[in-house]
Amino acid sequence: MSNGLMQPPHSLAALLLSALLAWGLAGTAWAKLTIEITGGVEGAQPIAVVPFGNVDGARPDVDIGAVIAADLARSGKFKPMPRREMLMTPHREEDVDIREWQVLGMNSLVVGEVMPRATGGYDIRYALLDVFSGKTLLVDTVISTSRGLRNAAHRIADAIYADLTGEPGVFATRIAYVTSGDDPSRVALRVADADGFNAQTIVDSAQPIMSPAWSPDGRWLAYVSFEGGQSAIYVQDLGSGRRERIASYEGINGSPAFSPDGRKLAMTLSKDGNPDIYVLELGSRQLTRLTTHYAIDTEPAWSPAGDHLVFTSDRGGQPQIYRIAATGGMAQRVTFQGDYNAAADYSPDGNSLVMVTREGGRFRVVMTDAQGGARRYVSNGSLDESPSFAPNGNMIIYATQNNGRGVLAATPVSTGASHRLSRDSGEVREPAWSPLLR
Repeated sequence: MSNGLMQPPHSLAALLLSALLAWGLAGTAWAKLTIEITGGVEGAQPIAVVPFGNVDGARPDVDIGAVIAADLARSGKFKPMPRREMLMTPHREEDVDIREWQVLGMNSLVVGEVMPRATGGYDIRYALLDVFSGKTLLVDTVISTSRGLRNAAHRIADAIYADLTGEPGVFATRIAYVTSGDDPSRVALRVADADGFNAQTIVDSAQPIMSPAWSPDGRWLAYVSFEGGQSAIYVQDLGSGRRERIASYEGINGSPAFSPDGRKLAMTLSKDGNPDIYVLELGSRQLTRLTTHYAIDTEPAWSPAGDHLVFTSDRGGQPQIYRIAATGGMAQRVTFQGDYNAAADYSPDGNSLVMVTREGGRFRVVMTDAQGGARRYVSNGSLDESPSFAPNGNMIIYATQNNGRGVLAATPVSTGASHRLSRDSGEVREPAWSPLLR
């Protein structure tokens, strides 16, 4: 067997080995993910999000305006005005003196207020104004429970982002990731809001967990668990918690990936010899082998159209990205730059790939066109891995290192800014961004 994929950290073989040897890591006292802005943003649109007013005795325990502003800043396309620089704080559009905001150099303005509902919860009324013209672009009211205020703020930020950019926002989406904490005997699969808040444990285990993958409707997570000392692929309903073991063949069961229609699951299995790519029809449970090669084939990712997959293989002597039709056939090499390219993920429009490359001993995230052409570096670390596109294609999340500890980072595709999602303790890795959620 070629050893091209045995170099850490990105091959399935290396991941399985490291899992067996070192993943007695986890924790029960989980700290929340937090966001730290680690880079500047050039060319971002100035926008003012005025603190929302509380009406009729409303006492929300979430600062709606602050959440909206943080969401917009994290996109890389907007630069919210600091509150200390606001000379006035109107809450309704009719109270706005647009000339004041023009003098302050704002492009857009958001105002709003929170009102209690007689049946419980809140009405959140907001307005988006164009400062240049003085026109009101958007007015809406969002109904929220007390517990759902952060999600309501994310949905408002999504609506503002969509109105100003013409693209869907992803602030109300979620991320899945694997984490470990202070207890050396536990590991967990967690799901959190896209800004790191409201984290929930999906699986807590004494055995390694890896490779979370979302279904296209956001209802299910597929992942690999080493319960009983053997790798197996599980699919779990996030609403009910019900889960099912999908693949537990002898040898490697890894790298699950849902097809765009949610009916199939691509995976890596070694039940017939070396690791190859298989596709499982979830309804009929019919298993189809796509690749047959003496090398290691792993990390499948579907094209958005579902007509083909890319995967990592060392069949050329070093890890590179290959493409194969969803019906099987001859695999074609996609990447030729560098001696290590792995863990590819498609952009939602199918025009780009993000992957991990090695250069000078450093593992970094790069983006190329779908044909593996000219590349652009997305990350600047030395051990960056597991990149995943946001469902609108405008951001990428990946795992990196900070002071020797595994953390997550998110970066806008169009800028060099990055936002580090870190924890107070422990390790965080293998992020997967959810689809757009309804």
